[in-house]
Amino acid sequence: MPVVSFCENNFVHGVEGLITKIEDFEDVSVEIESCLGFCGDCAIGPFALVDGDLLQAETIDELYNRIKEEL
Repeated sequence: MPVVSFCENNFVHGVEGLITKIEDFEDVSVEIESCLGFCGDCAIGPFALVDGDLLQAETIDELYNRIKEEL
């Protein structure tokens, strides 16, 4: 089962709504961590880890599409 991880500190970029969408996917585990150790990336914009691989985007919609493609 793929694991999509989000950083709580990245919530300022609006990832909460994205998390809800990803949780609706079947056979996907969603993890929310206090810090994922990607502080520079976190400060720039929305990001997530999919099975440990960093996915970044300029917008939440773009990140959502990148996550869907990766899954």
